[in-house]
Amino acid sequence: MTPSVSRAIVAKYRDVAARPCGHFKYPVGRRSALRLGYRPAWLAPIPRDVVARFVGVGNPFTLKRPARGSRVLDVGCGCGMDAFIAAQLAGPRGRVSGLDLTPEMLARARRAGKRFPGTEFLEGTVEALPFERASFDLVISNGVLNLAPDKDAAYREIRRVLRPGGVLAAADLLVVETLPPQTLASMDAWSS
Repeated sequence: MTPSVSRAIVAKYRDVAARPCGHFKYPVGRRSALRLGYRPAWLAPIPRDVVARFVGVGNPFTLKRPARGSRVLDVGCGCGMDAFIAAQLAGPRGRVSGLDLTPEMLARARRAGKRFPGTEFLEGTVEALPFERASFDLVISNGVLNLAPDKDAAYREIRRVLRPGGVLAAADLLVVETLPPQTLASMDAWSS
């Protein structure tokens, strides 16, 4: 990841960790999660401050839910909401790892993770995942792959850590038109 893009992403999500509203053109938090099809029962055991900082753009669980006992990686986990839902669905024998760039988001996820056995949270990038080959049954991502400057490396790494037959369930933003040069040069655009 280029240093300037990485710094912009970390700066924006550091601000989100401190104050979740006002950073995005789309809704965030519980209202957004419910609108995207997250079940209230999934959100109930998750601390309110984590749900308030949900900035996902979709619901990867509409694509694939973890099986009981599965190993799940949440790429770009933020404060951990999707990771905690994955932990609930994977059950007590499941294992969920969350990976994020932003220490402040990870601090919130780690604090909340004490309520969810079998979860761990690591700092890192999707372009260089700190896991062994074939470590996961399911990789989820919610609004993160669009932020990766080197998408080829990101997808290679995801493929590497998925077991044979494993699944990537990603919800993301897509560009469907040509972007003006000033948007492409904007670090805020790269980090939203």
